[in-house]
Amino acid sequence: MSQEVREPVATTGTSAGAGTDAGTEAAVRLQRELANEPQGIGDVVRGTIRRARGGDLGVLPVVGGIVVIWVVFQLTNRSFLSSTNLINLTIDLVPVGVIALGIVCVLLVGEIDLSVGSMSGVSAAVLGTVFIRWELPLVLGVLAALAAGALVGWIYAQAYNRLGVPSFVITLAGLLGLLGVQLWVLTGRDGYNLGFDSPIVRFTSLAFVPAWLAYALVVVAVAASLGLGLAGSRARRAHDLPAVSTQWLLLRSAVLLLALAFAVYYLSLKRGVPWLFVCFIGLVLAMQYLLTRTRFGRNLYAVGGNTEAARRAGIDVRKVYTSAFVLCSSLAALGGILAASRLGAATQDTGTGDVNLNAIAAAVIGGTSLFGGRGTAISALLGILVIGSISSGLTLQQLDSSYRFMITGAVLLLAVALDSVARRSRQASGRG
Repeated sequence: MSQEVREPVATTGTSAGAGTDAGTEAAVRLQRELANEPQGIGDVVRGTIRRARGGDLGVLPVVGGIVVIWVVFQLTNRSFLSSTNLINLTIDLVPVGVIALGIVCVLLVGEIDLSVGSMSGVSAAVLGTVFIRWELPLVLGVLAALAAGALVGWIYAQAYNRLGVPSFVITLAGLLGLLGVQLWVLTGRDGYNLGFDSPIVRFTSLAFVPAWLAYALVVVAVAASLGLGLAGSRARRAHDLPAVSTQWLLLRSAVLLLALAFAVYYLSLKRGVPWLFVCFIGLVLAMQYLLTRTRFGRNLYAVGGNTEAARRAGIDVRKVYTSAFVLCSSLAALGGILAASRLGAATQDTGTGDVNLNAIAAAVIGGTSLFGGRGTAISALLGILVIGSISSGLTLQQLDSSYRFMITGAVLLLAVALDSVARRSRQASGRG
């Protein structure tokens, strides 16, 4: 039969076998026609509409939400979309955005980490202790903080894999325990002043990309995206699979180039693009590549989609869970380092308040499913942009935090409801 599929021949007859052969030949011809005639712009648009009707909404809801939020706040306060406010927004959202990237990893395998805020506080305390109290090099403080995050993630994974304790309970206990560890590391102090002349504080608050370099980075990023798209399209055609047309890839790249170039121009009207935000975008893109184009990423999606099927396919499920927890806690530690650097101090308040919930909310609002198996690194970027925009807009309106909490909670509930409805719609349409 495999030979008949590769080289279909005409068959006649009314038997079941003949009908099956004819159906197979028709499917093969259709597949080859699709491979030889790449999907054009119209096909991409129709495919997007068809997937949306089937419950695969992608990033459309969150992008639409960002547009609505920006329009409403700009109409109520002309300063919202000013270059100065947008620069402040891009800097302020990075620490929690980095933590949200780790949340995406654990949500992909269908688990949760409720202690990321506390972990970020512990990492900030470790950084302050090593760098200020012990007067060791800054690099050692950063490495010690990241190592603490990795160790906590490994402990979570062992409790989950070996003892079978639910991740909700493990990380809830971790939330409480790490609060105590943070106070213990600070040894009764209110905190450590990192000094505004330290390299890490200057980097997070005062370092901006020269305009010419920012434009060059935009060109390199768009060219790399186009190259990956063309390579992927050629690979799909080589395997007789449908592939988007070069015309669509060029159009998408041109729109992206113009949008990013305008963003650089607009931010450069004041101080420019912050280096901190550029590094965050680089981290998001690296994570996106890791999730979508490596075996590690495929294993995360497989375990989150169906754990038993992944195990029978030969995937080391325990190792996948361990890597997800370790990566999540390590990114939480990195977020704590950036938060302390942004404020210029590591205090008892670092990582407390709404940091924990904002990180989880950002991942979910951005499109990562609570049910596992669906989500991207872009989810963290879009989600934290929603939360950061709400916070910035309400601050400009001089409204207190109560409104921000209520609005963010409503947006989170809406995002989860959309995810649940979309999941049922996908199941009804046979998309899983």
